[in-house]
Amino acid sequence: MHIHIRQGFDSDWIEALRPSLHPDITLTCGKHGDVPSTCELLVAGRPSSEDLSASEHLKAVIVPWAGIPKVTGELLAARPHLSLHNLHHNAAPTAELAIALMLTAMKRVPLLDRALRRGDWRERFEDDSRLLLVEGRTAVVLGYGAIGQRVARACTGLGMKVQAVRRGVDQDGDAWATIHSSEELPALLPFADVLMICVPLTVDTEGLLDSARLAMLPDNAVIVNVSRGSVIDEESLYRELLSGRLRAGLDVWYTYPESEAVAADTAPSRFPFHELENVVMTPHLGGNSDRTELLRRKELARLLNAAAEGREVPNRVDLTRGY
Repeated sequence: MHIHIRQGFDSDWIEALRPSLHPDITLTCGKHGDVPSTCELLVAGRPSSEDLSASEHLKAVIVPWAGIPKVTGELLAARPHLSLHNLHHNAAPTAELAIALMLTAMKRVPLLDRALRRGDWRERFEDDSRLLLVEGRTAVVLGYGAIGQRVARACTGLGMKVQAVRRGVDQDGDAWATIHSSEELPALLPFADVLMICVPLTVDTEGLLDSARLAMLPDNAVIVNVSRGSVIDEESLYRELLSGRLRAGLDVWYTYPESEAVAADTAPSRFPFHELENVVMTPHLGGNSDRTELLRRKELARLLNAAAEGREVPNRVDLTRGY
């Protein structure tokens, strides 16, 4: 089977991938416009129309990360004979960061750290209610895919009660959570001590959490977002956090640097979230870890080997849903 990688991986990365591949795979690599006429499966995050038309043998495209670029989805929607797949290699590190953000926000770690670095111990003598106990709280996990399931498992291990929301309920629950349909979300929000947002960004989830739904959350609730910023209405989130009623741990944002050259001088929002002491901020690095590329190669090899063996390729994207 001829597989072509049209993505910016260096030669060392490609050579590290090869030993994991089925012996019947012929692997080539190239840049835009280099897709061979014998290619049967293309690995590319943002293929061009020319890439997708270069081989009459092409059957599938794999985006080598989680999520699907909008332009890629549009190109594949116009080519229903091609299947589209992505990777879920980021599930473990993203879930870990979600838990870290939750704990950091509930225990006010950044504020305490900065104070003690100044020799300021006054926080130790403040009202104990500022530090929230995790055990016994209710976590609502919005999005119950690879990341959401790991988050639920970790929350359960911390002694939390977990309610999970997913589109298309096909089970009553599992060992970690009680499962609910997306229509039940409004009824769950008033009981969410922690709202974990793990859904993909689609036409249905963009702006899903508006001012009315944020207002349903109980006082002192913690919002953790490792999904996409625009799942939550930007101004509504800022206004709620400015009031001090809620806390948040946010890894995803509304404004991103256009290039690495301006990465040191780009505000993540048009609102000053950075001024709020009840917000913990990280720069969209949920999938990052010292083993991310190892995980990416392992997951990509799993999909490529399935294709080479004539099995169904995992992680097929439903373009009507957007994930």
